[in-house]
Amino acid sequence: MSPPDRLRPHPTERFSQPAQLVDLNQVAAGLRAEPHPAISGHRQIAAFRHGPVTLVLFVFEPGGLLKEHRAEGVVTIHALSGQLVVVVDEDELHEVAAGQFLALAPGVPHSVRATVASEVLLTVYRTDAAPGQ
Repeated sequence: MSPPDRLRPHPTERFSQPAQLVDLNQVAAGLRAEPHPAISGHRQIAAFRHGPVTLVLFVFEPGGLLKEHRAEGVVTIHALSGQLVVVVDEDELHEVAAGQFLALAPGVPHSVRATVASEVLLTVYRTDAAPGQ
């Protein structure tokens, strides 16, 4: 069981079943209802994690920002709703609208900004993960 100061159940509890059906609308509503303030205009939760694969649901406020970072794996940034601007390598802009996704090779620096309220499913397939991680 998770300690009382955790916002959510620990990932080992959330991902313990061999098959999981995830309702992204329900998860997004839960994120929006959390009592703490959003950080940099967004909230996020790992919706699924197994081995080298992680799916993270983001709920962005208008203007919400995910600062430049990189992942050691293949990344997809899938706009479920709203509109995003993804900056790749500091100068390559991609507008990603609902129903579109942007795929990035491992190690590519990128930032994400929501131009309107948006929901995003980010997937990372880590290429640095050892078997069983």
